[in-house]
Amino acid sequence: MSKTPDQRLGTGGHGGPDASGGTGSRASLPGEAPIGRISVVIANYNYGRYVGQAIESALALEWDDVEVIVVDDGSTDDSREVIDRYRDRVTAVYQENATQRVARNRGFELTTGDVVIHLDSDDVLFPSLAREVARVWHPGISKVQVQMQRIDEDGRPAGGVFPTFRHEPTPEQIRHWAQRTSAYPTPPGSGNVYSREFLERIFPLDDSCGAATDSACLAAAPFLGDVVTIAQPLVGYRVHGANVSDMVADFRRFPKAVERARQRRLYANRVMGTAADERALSRSRELLQLRVAAHRMVPDVRALPDESRWRLLRDAVLCPVHPGPESLGARVQILLWSLATLLAPRGMAENLVRLRYRRDVARVTDRVAAGVRALRRPG
Repeated sequence: MSKTPDQRLGTGGHGGPDASGGTGSRASLPGEAPIGRISVVIANYNYGRYVGQAIESALALEWDDVEVIVVDDGSTDDSREVIDRYRDRVTAVYQENATQRVARNRGFELTTGDVVIHLDSDDVLFPSLAREVARVWHPGISKVQVQMQRIDEDGRPAGGVFPTFRHEPTPEQIRHWAQRTSAYPTPPGSGNVYSREFLERIFPLDDSCGAATDSACLAAAPFLGDVVTIAQPLVGYRVHGANVSDMVADFRRFPKAVERARQRRLYANRVMGTAADERALSRSRELLQLRVAAHRMVPDVRALPDESRWRLLRDAVLCPVHPGPESLGARVQILLWSLATLLAPRGMAENLVRLRYRRDVARVTDRVAAGVRALRRPG
């Protein structure tokens, strides 16, 4: 299923050797807060090439009580045949095409776990994810977020990890950043492990944040509990031609991304019970770059209701002073890129946008960083 995207056939995966290779019970590690059953919900649409690997990765979690629920959202490829291979180990649901949100609502309705992972059907979980999450779990958590390793279509490492952290932010820092700027460093859907208590407060999801599930969950998490970060790659994020995260493949994705951020902010205001307030959107440095790109590449669409070049110039000049995880150097780079892109001729602005958002930037950055580390080694 795209990372933006009833006939119940089988049951199983509710612990025991069929679900995880364990015995159905486990001993807590020293200092570990038990999290009980883990539910993995996989919503799939026409990813028959990948969904089997997603299922295998969920079943391979190093945890003795795992249930896996696969909801196929009306696929027209061979997805059903692939899913049927696991019908004795997972709960499989087939529905007419109705969007990822509807599929995940249906999947969550069937879960019984204490924690829930919404796994995109083209991503994979690393076996140690459950153990690492259990080590940091405590009451009051809304989600534990981890880093994601980029992998290629064949599952091989294909670049670096994200999000990048200078240090693991505290839940209080994340809450402050989200409140003041509407943004905080977070992976997309598969990189998050949610508490059932949190999800029960927002599910079933409506369409106020669009068809994808990520938006509402990510927007609400800092305000309905603690967001705990593990700066360790524990999920594989597959990079392939169908990713909607490839922004330069279609410039109209930029205003759509800005609108999704606006929807998330309004949703967060609703969750907090506060009046709608979009001023925080002007303080997000990540959103600033998307807004600048949208303004230059799709000038016939206003990404925000009152968007203008003058507003963007003002927000760019002020962007270094707003709170957030970025270093001073990163803030200055964002300022300079934003000003240059806003003021450059169209052709040069397009080159700057493509340079900022091209898919292989992370790989280039990884190679440069590796070279710098090599130069620093003694001898």
